Amino acid sequence: MEIRRTFDILTELMAEHPKEDALAAKRFGIWEKFSTADYRKNADNFSYGLMALGFQKGDKILTVSNNRPEWNFVDMGMSQVGAVHVPVYPNISDEEYTHILSHSDARIVIVSSKEYYDKIFPIASLTPNVEKVYTFDKIENVPNWSEIADLGEKNKQPELLQKIKDGIDPESLVSIIYTSGTTGLSKGVMLSHKNFISNVLSAIDLLPVDSDARFLSFLPLCHVFERMVNYLLQHKGCTIYYAESIDTIGDNLREINPQGFTTVPRVLEKLFDKLLLKGKELTGIKKGIFFWAVNIGLRYELNSANGAFYEFKRKIADKLVYSKWRLALGGNIKVVVSGGAALQARLARVFNAADIPILEGYGLTETSPVISVNQAKYPFMRFGTVGPVVINVIVKIAEDGEILMKGPNLMMGYYKDPEKTAEVIDQEGWFHTGDIGELQDLNILKITDRKKEIFKLSTGKYVAPQVIENKFKESQFIEQLMVVGSNEKFTAAIICPTFHFLHGWAAIHHIKFRDNKDLILNPKVIDRYQQEVDLINARLNPHEQVKKFELTCTEWTPESGELSPTLKLKRQFVKQKFKILFDRMYGYTN
Repeated sequence: MEIRRTFDILTELMAEHPKEDALAAKRFGIWEKFSTADYRKNADNFSYGLMALGFQKGDKILTVSNNRPEWNFVDMGMSQVGAVHVPVYPNISDEEYTHILSHSDARIVIVSSKEYYDKIFPIASLTPNVEKVYTFDKIENVPNWSEIADLGEKNKQPELLQKIKDGIDPESLVSIIYTSGTTGLSKGVMLSHKNFISNVLSAIDLLPVDSDARFLSFLPLCHVFERMVNYLLQHKGCTIYYAESIDTIGDNLREINPQGFTTVPRVLEKLFDKLLLKGKELTGIKKGIFFWAVNIGLRYELNSANGAFYEFKRKIADKLVYSKWRLALGGNIKVVVSGGAALQARLARVFNAADIPILEGYGLTETSPVISVNQAKYPFMRFGTVGPVVINVIVKIAEDGEILMKGPNLMMGYYKDPEKTAEVIDQEGWFHTGDIGELQDLNILKITDRKKEIFKLSTGKYVAPQVIENKFKESQFIEQLMVVGSNEKFTAAIICPTFHFLHGWAAIHHIKFRDNKDLILNPKVIDRYQQEVDLINARLNPHEQVKKFELTCTEWTPESGELSPTLKLKRQFVKQKFKILFDRMYGYTN
């Protein structure tokens, strides 16, 4: 059947891929499975319940939840009646929750657990547009999502529901996803049924599994990447198992032996680090063989480009080492889809060498999200690139090197913000990604730099450095700083102290020093700056918090090169000048 709206995927799933384990989650040590029929019933009852409560097309419902089958029940239930799903990260700041709850016009909120209920209810109760807060978990004296489904069970109107579904246009709004911006508060990206479905259809043939495959899901479903893949897997007819937590991924992989999972580079980095740690624990010839195999993998080239002798050695490495890596991932992995941030080429090489295919994709929330993706087979996989542009998307490179795109996956715009929409979508309809890149042969895209200052950690989280820097510069101790961390594990900062203030503080505390270099190495000074950092970190989202910092012993001025004539930070200059400090923070040097 033709799918045009997100809820058509569920109809297709019922008709073409009915199964007893469409969705599953581990609870209290047991995998609880939901059949396709369970999925259909729960989604429909939720739709009926919303209808009975008077929800209309365009009404907003906000969720804050871990990954679980119920997320799908309410997501499909909302979309069938034209309600708009606003999924939000569980670990953002109170300031962000306050903004999103109000800005989104959410009528109700559904949270997964008591922990999130206790965090969000006080904020929601002060937000006039929020009528009620429900939970997925059963909590005494707290409204539960099942109350809406139970209401629907008692007030079924299948003919009316079908009429409503028939009237929902693919171009209509189905979700608002809030994404970080330079203003400090998130922008609401409006995505239509068509945006999601076009992306699903462009990627369906690129996923090298069939309908009997099992996938493990652990990236947040509120993230556009995991959500699109979630739809893609259902369209494919695959079973989706939701991991207990990020800490149980390894155990869950070995329990369900999946054919694939989606991830961000940070998880692959940690996985590789664990493998190396295991190798270091070996002794004698076993240790030698392990690291010989690692080095073979790090030199891997596609299409047997290294020659027959290399491939012979790789087969030996596979038998002795790589096969054990695959067993650690459940033994059945056919594909790992990586997105959200740039994947180190060395990791792509070593895992592909071990027959653990990594398909790295590229995109943004605004593009639903996939613009391009490395495919499973040569020549449409190329290390160090993000692969060919998908079939229904057009990419061109602007004169300044910025990647521009058009396609049916391009967002409707930013919610309540036509000005910011106009800043990123020009009059000819081209979306300006903010990334610098180049198009190679076979329409393969390579990202070379960020045009904008916003960067991604290797976890896939966006960091807007200017916003954070401005908050830190409120401190009397800090004259200037540069927040760093692009494609790194955590956010860090290089700090230029306010020396005249620091000198005064040092005198009060009887700290003697020869010069500024001596002063910034004093343990009491470092501890005092740590206090400042901790104080400001408390106002930031977890991924924005500065985990490490280094102090500089000189002031930053236009004359010394760190600042422009208009006193703007010259980031590349600062990063190069203080490369030793940068490398030390991220463990590249001792």
